Amino acid sequence: MKASAKSPLRARSAVSQDLPSKDARPRPRDAEFDSFFVKVFPGEHYVTDKSDEMLVTVLGSCVAACVRDSSIGVGGMNHFMLPESQGGQWGGTTASLRYGNFAMEHLINEILKRGGRRSRLEIKVFGGGRILNNAATVGDRNAEFVEAYLKAEGLPIAARDLLGDHPRRVHYFPGTGKVFVREVRPAESRGLLSSEEQYLSRLKTQPVEGTVELF
Repeated sequence: MKASAKSPLRARSAVSQDLPSKDARPRPRDAEFDSFFVKVFPGEHYVTDKSDEMLVTVLGSCVAACVRDSSIGVGGMNHFMLPESQGGQWGGTTASLRYGNFAMEHLINEILKRGGRRSRLEIKVFGGGRILNNAATVGDRNAEFVEAYLKAEGLPIAARDLLGDHPRRVHYFPGTGKVFVREVRPAESRGLLSSEEQYLSRLKTQPVEGTVELF
């Protein structure tokens, strides 16, 4: 997959599962970090202005972007994977890229709607590990996409932890921008592998345009 650095593919016609401003999801407390936490699962994004919230996700081949406006304390995280194109290949302008565009645009736009400014965005990206059977494709392409997308949008990456052969657990604090990344233990990796394979399988058969919910 080679994304154009000048004109990233955009697909605004589909309907996303946009999270409401006041997302009523569980907020248990993490004793280690002394903070409430919200889990972000594949195909989701979450934005908050709460200084006591930590966003957590587990990544194998998927990628997560952590984005915040450091001046107003609003930030969030997404979690996405690119599906293969209908021909099973990774074309530079195929429909598969639109999933990544949706994931990035919905996260960034939600922050901007809450008063954020593009010029103040701090962006950190993680994931793209080589853990699936076609490891040289899925994780690499997800990592390649997010870097190409942000370059094309003129949005610098403040920090990154991409590729490699291990899954990661990411703990992100939008209020401060701090991120803690930990390697996932082998026992948990097996469950993650199964989950990502099922998620990728669903994406292969899911339409990219129309009224269907993509995320």
